[in-house]
Amino acid sequence: MDAEVPEADVLVVGSGPAGLSAAIALRGLGVARVVVLEREDTPGGIPRHCAHPPYGLREFGRLMTGPTYARRLVAQARAAGVEIRAATSVTALHPGGVVAVTSDAGPATWHARAVLLATGVREGTRAARLIGGTRPGGVTSTGALQGMVHLAGVAPFRRPAILGTEMVAFSAILTCRAHAIRPVAMIEPGPRTVARWPAAALPRALGIPVHYATTVAAIEGGARVTGVVLDTPSGRRRIAADGLIVSGGFRPEASLLAGSHLARDPATGGPEVDAHGRLSDPAYFAAGNLLHPVETAGWCWHEGRRIAQSIARGLRGALPPPGQGRILLSGPLAYATPLRLSDPAGAALDRLILRMARPARGRLSLRVAGHEVAGRSLSARPERRLFLPLPPADGRAVSVVFDEGAG
Repeated sequence: MDAEVPEADVLVVGSGPAGLSAAIALRGLGVARVVVLEREDTPGGIPRHCAHPPYGLREFGRLMTGPTYARRLVAQARAAGVEIRAATSVTALHPGGVVAVTSDAGPATWHARAVLLATGVREGTRAARLIGGTRPGGVTSTGALQGMVHLAGVAPFRRPAILGTEMVAFSAILTCRAHAIRPVAMIEPGPRTVARWPAAALPRALGIPVHYATTVAAIEGGARVTGVVLDTPSGRRRIAADGLIVSGGFRPEASLLAGSHLARDPATGGPEVDAHGRLSDPAYFAAGNLLHPVETAGWCWHEGRRIAQSIARGLRGALPPPGQGRILLSGPLAYATPLRLSDPAGAALDRLILRMARPARGRLSLRVAGHEVAGRSLSARPERRLFLPLPPADGRAVSVVFDEGAG
């Protein structure tokens, strides 16, 4: 087929670990034309910006930095016969796998038998955190910081504060240390570090104080940040800093879904999918952090490979028909994936993945027609995966309940 004809068996939107691993797997499953669209000039996704390990252990059996890992995935995709089109932005998703794009060559409309959305996540902004004060230079997300220092060779500050203690905040520390930037503090609104041990030991080892149960009330400065005002348990205080890294607070990069015909998960803003990774329009699938903000690159790589199997089955007409209904959530649950009910036989997403909106202790319960079919008592925290078996899709009402205080 002429490479310039805008038709594909599978069109993949996004060239991070989920998108590339799916594309490679699809070629291995015999899918003839797989095209990856990437809006940035260079494919590889977020790992390109993270010049530190650990990447690649699950995928390649060795530890790598993010850029090395990204290059390896891209090379593997091209060797498999995947077409990668960088500097190409998707502008609209239409029913039946029709995708509008634009690039230096101008606008085009692609027709695909199936479309995989693997656009990942974005960090929460200062505005989303309702942080007041002035608007000086030197306020950035971790992703933007990594782009500046790793890709452009620019250090935007020397002594910033870091808001958040998710894993990405510790990635920010490593990025800073590699470029002679010395964070002055970490600020965590919750009562403890969000990231798992041993990441939580890193600030102490580096002499970075961590302020718990603390929020950023305001940012001070004119052209540049000069200080950060904190609301702490003991009152308001100011710390001197020349920048603020606003880390974490991830949301799916789901802007393409706005105004589209595809159903969205009201909890995350990402797409609603069934156990086969299929959206409300069965020509569309999704994988990676677009579904669950946020998992590791290795997790997304693995999930992309599994969703590729669903897509290949769909191209052969071997997937069960889309189901009806969705799982209802109750209690302090942030989200569940998958949310749409479908026949779980041969499912790519073979378990329910859940996250908490806040720390809680109680009983997590999967209920079908009001009766518990699976559950356990636990103490749960945000950013920890919780699992339940997939429910049946037989027309009965399905809910997941976290009953606080229950044993």
